[in-house]
Amino acid sequence: MRSSLSSAMTTSHYSFKPYNIGRWITWGLFALVLLFAPTVFDSNLSITMLAQMGIAIIACLSYNMLLGQGGMLSFGHAVYTGLGSYVAIHALLKASEGVMALPVSLIPLVGGVAGLFFALLFGYVTTKKAGTTFAMITLGMAELVFAMSLMFSEFFGGEAGISADRVVGDSVMGISYGPGVQVYYLIAVYTFVSVALMFAFTRTPLGRILNAVRDNPERVEFIGYNTQMVRYLAFIIAGFFAGISGGLAAIQFEIVTAEVVGPIRSGGYLLFTFLGGATFFFGPIIGGILMVLAFVLFSEITKAWLLYLGLIFLFMVMYAPGGIASLIMMNLRVAAFGRLRELWVSYLALTVTALVVLVGAGAIIEMIYHLQLSTAMGDTVQFLGVTLHALEASNWVGAALVALTGMGLFEITRRAFMKQWGDIQTDIEKEIKRRETQ
Repeated sequence: MRSSLSSAMTTSHYSFKPYNIGRWITWGLFALVLLFAPTVFDSNLSITMLAQMGIAIIACLSYNMLLGQGGMLSFGHAVYTGLGSYVAIHALLKASEGVMALPVSLIPLVGGVAGLFFALLFGYVTTKKAGTTFAMITLGMAELVFAMSLMFSEFFGGEAGISADRVVGDSVMGISYGPGVQVYYLIAVYTFVSVALMFAFTRTPLGRILNAVRDNPERVEFIGYNTQMVRYLAFIIAGFFAGISGGLAAIQFEIVTAEVVGPIRSGGYLLFTFLGGATFFFGPIIGGILMVLAFVLFSEITKAWLLYLGLIFLFMVMYAPGGIASLIMMNLRVAAFGRLRELWVSYLALTVTALVVLVGAGAIIEMIYHLQLSTAMGDTVQFLGVTLHALEASNWVGAALVALTGMGLFEITRRAFMKQWGDIQTDIEKEIKRRETQ
């Protein structure tokens, strides 16, 4: 009896749960990146883009609570980011008029509460069904709200939208939110806290059962859970964080138009969350960064940027349906077994052949767009430092030959790579089994 009591006391006294050092390092690096990014990229455009990336990261992660964690394909997530923006811009107007004593730093929370309210209002009906029916209902909701944004100008401001000044009242400790870098740091704080809270949600019982509803809803119902209520609660939480993203956007841009609830914005969240990798938590973070790069930079480089984006999406669906995050994780697994160095030649060959395809196809696309949109400026097109003549057959034939040659070489290289990749994966599985038997 005495020995058992002593053993129990020893166990309770010395038992502890070790810290996850890797997770602490990851979050610390994330905080450092947010903190020092404006010192590295210090131009006005860079700071504006960094702020937009923070907003997009929150929006894509909130969307991934539905798509990646809950298996709910939504075509109307912009409803909640957009309505959050509208309510936030109205609150900012009230604060600037002195009607509401609300600091600018809390305006995003107003947007979050608005997103939560509308998710609470629309979500009960939306989450009644799952799968394709759910997707169609969200599409209908999105079209309804977008149509209303053009009809009720008192709240939505019509086509001109609603604008406000984010500099409200006297500055506190030199912070007035006039300079872009001050707005960036406000967005950075909300980004870090929101990302941390959404990650914490994945570790909660609700987050776990949401994954189960995604994978096997029949079994979840069998053990006594209401799958519709699980989806509804996740929908509400996603709406809250989407509203925070919208509130931050209202502060950043100081104007909200009907575009923020439009189908293009909802499609953007879907596309870039998928490209980043919906099956991994950090995938939407990559997607949010890519979203800003595409909408701000890529759109300025070429008028055909949406076509390029569609082609990239197509190839990702065909060759990497798990998104960029899945490619990273698969290569990290190979690197953990010391086999990644065997693939560098194959990766180099794939990159070169893919670039050849891009050069050939890009030349054709740019000439087509030039003939359709800029014929008054002549037939010359500047593409990658080369002058193309859109009315000369030799340019079309040359571009087609480059594209077809690249496609053939890429396919040959891809097949050789897949064989090498399969052999490495087989060896890794054998090594795992060998370690398990030791």
